[in-house]
Amino acid sequence: MARHLITSALPYINGIKHLGNMVGSMLPADVYARFLRQTGREALYICATDEHGTPAELAAKEAGLPVDTFCAQQHDAQKAIYDGFGLSFDYFGRSSSPENREITQHFARQLQKNGFIEERSIRQVYSLTDGRFLPDRYIVGTCPHCGYDKARGDQCENCTRVLDPTDLIDARSAISGSSELEVRETKHLFLLQSKLQGEVEAWIDEHGKDWPVLASSIARKWLTEGLNDRAITRDLDWGVPVPADTWPELAAEGKVFYVWFDAPVEYIGATKEWADQDPENRDWKSWWYEAEDVRYTQFMAKDNVPFHTVMFPATELGTREPWKKVDYVKAFNWLTYYGGKFSTSQKRGIFTDAALEVLPADYWRYFLIANAPESDDSSFTWEHFAATVNKDLADTLGNFVNRVLSFSRKRFGDEVPAGLEEGEAEAQLGHQIAELLAEYERHMEELQFRKAAQALRALWSAGNSYLETKAPWLEIKTNPEGAALTLRTAMNLIHLYAIVSEPFIPASAAAMRSAFQLADDNATWVTQDEARSLTFVPAGTPFTVPPVLFAKITEDDLAAYRERFGGGEETAV
Repeated sequence: MARHLITSALPYINGIKHLGNMVGSMLPADVYARFLRQTGREALYICATDEHGTPAELAAKEAGLPVDTFCAQQHDAQKAIYDGFGLSFDYFGRSSSPENREITQHFARQLQKNGFIEERSIRQVYSLTDGRFLPDRYIVGTCPHCGYDKARGDQCENCTRVLDPTDLIDARSAISGSSELEVRETKHLFLLQSKLQGEVEAWIDEHGKDWPVLASSIARKWLTEGLNDRAITRDLDWGVPVPADTWPELAAEGKVFYVWFDAPVEYIGATKEWADQDPENRDWKSWWYEAEDVRYTQFMAKDNVPFHTVMFPATELGTREPWKKVDYVKAFNWLTYYGGKFSTSQKRGIFTDAALEVLPADYWRYFLIANAPESDDSSFTWEHFAATVNKDLADTLGNFVNRVLSFSRKRFGDEVPAGLEEGEAEAQLGHQIAELLAEYERHMEELQFRKAAQALRALWSAGNSYLETKAPWLEIKTNPEGAALTLRTAMNLIHLYAIVSEPFIPASAAAMRSAFQLADDNATWVTQDEARSLTFVPAGTPFTVPPVLFAKITEDDLAAYRERFGGGEETAV
């Protein structure tokens, strides 16, 4: 059986991320990892903070902190939020780790050895005001392709085109804002992607045919435009240093590797960080080197796709070593806020720390996955959020759990009642649950998260339909034993829901499951036969009624949220 390696795009270190970042990478990766573990597969979920590059230095300067101190603080702050969201990383590392430095430098040496790195003299922007060369992100200006006036020197955030700093119109220093710039000669290392284009195309032809259209189309667009040789070093104080044993002159000048060269290597570096914590029992190389039994799935938003599907595979291919390359790329479109971009400065949108202050993580986890921007962009509105929470979580699932357990305790005490043997209604219910569970599993295997959420919601609805049909509150008046059967069956549904809902709403699933004091409750998933029989929770099992799982969002709540976060009108993107 294949082992499953899962990575999600590394969140950048300069600040807390918004909900779009969460749903575009880390959260769906977590849902998938949880599902794989529950269904008996060995899964390793790796992520890390991406800590090098110009924005880290600029953010540290703004905070008045040394960049290493700033990054350490931000790593801890981000990790605390991800813990709050219940993200089940096997390891959450740092791209500034010694492990990443070691492996990145190894990759560079191998590429040099194989003729895929070349030292070139280039003309680079120099700031007279700042007295230094300006790396790409230290320069801002107008994009020559779309006219966006805040484009960076490496990429335009608006049209996603890759740029060189000298491409920008009306360029200025991101440090001082000065436009007193001139072009001077300096030396940098270039990755000769042009020599690897044919190999990358062949690799994508073989492996990318099963990727979602979003991922494969972006990758092929880059290839169609042609792979250009790319500078992979920068003039920065913070980053993976160019090794002096291979490039002594550049090392003496303090050159570091470009963040997009070392960041993907951190997936490997973080795995080594994980293994280095317990080297006797963990082998990082078995996941990445000659790892033929590993299936590697990567989660990212669409702006990260080119680097992960073209640039990093080219890097791996150029080492001429058997490094594991991605098998499946799950790419996502944008989550917008009322149709517009998230913006801290304009008080628009919801960031992950604030989200957890407002409501528990499971509210966000369920809504985001149920509305994941898979085939196109999706828009967050408070009205849609409230409707989803109230209908699916509060009414369909939460109310079912509460009324079944509360009514049973009131009429039959604190143990699961026995009642009659299962009848035709229970047989039909079991058959329906087994079919819906199979549909849910299929969508999860295929990484179709919105469809999986629909199947999960249908599982919850089936319990409500059964309860409404049997109506134990009426049945108990004439057939107490029949009402006991209905409630016992419904309690088994609650236990089933606790197990299969865990990837989406882990905290609530744990609360549902802990309602039953079962002596040996170690099931991780539900088989088709178990779904049909619904006998996990036998008669006589003690139970408690948990607190309300999901509180409804009121109109007053909505008004308060809109006041705090902005929103209420669709905004042009």
